[in-house]
Amino acid sequence: MRRPASPVLVVVAHGSRDPRHAATVHALVRQVRARRPGLRVETGFLDFNIPSVQGVLESLAAEGVRDVVALPLLLTRAFHAKADIPAVLREAPSRLRVRQADVLGPSPLLTAALERRLYEAGLSPADKSSTGVVLASAGSTDPEAIAVIAEIAREWRHTGWCAVRPAFASASLPRTEDAVRELRAAGCARVAVAPYVLAPGFLPDRIARGAADADVLADVLGPAPEVAEVLLERYDAARTPVLTALGA
Repeated sequence: MRRPASPVLVVVAHGSRDPRHAATVHALVRQVRARRPGLRVETGFLDFNIPSVQGVLESLAAEGVRDVVALPLLLTRAFHAKADIPAVLREAPSRLRVRQADVLGPSPLLTAALERRLYEAGLSPADKSSTGVVLASAGSTDPEAIAVIAEIAREWRHTGWCAVRPAFASASLPRTEDAVRELRAAGCARVAVAPYVLAPGFLPDRIARGAADADVLADVLGPAPEVAEVLLERYDAARTPVLTALGA
């Protein structure tokens, strides 16, 4: 008996006028494809870039695809995950069965990716006890998303860093530069800024400006292998009910 095809993974990215954003998203998707060659992965954008999510879904339906897992390329469950993306998916062609996967964070793999970026920027594990880290995210008006960032900072602190402070580029406080000053005042010999963002753009640039007085500024998470692995974990968790229903 022929096994049903695995659902197509549609990575749903926010989109940006900054061309670095789309380039980074595509680099991450290439990582995902390389890790699972048999999986079909498509990319759709909510705004600014093409193809749009709706356009991707319509093309898949026209090809005869039946099952899709839509994966938000987001680190927290804020407005886009709770409202924007579900609204777009509700407009999908009726012949498609679409499941929305969970957002990427929080995940120990993402924390590992943050550390990877810090080490690539010049730190080493031996520096942890003397280094304070600013966990700098884009920011949100959603209290659930802010609480998640604060909890990640608390848990990350317990892995050996001198201190870890959350900071936000918009909507919430403190700003990156304020958290840098707090860590200096707390007595950390070295201060590093770890952007908890996936791709370059307006808000990551604001984080970088706020890191002017830090000793180390890490790169965005981008196509880190740990991020690609989280995407596949979220896809697998969402696809299992689909395949069970199909008898796989």
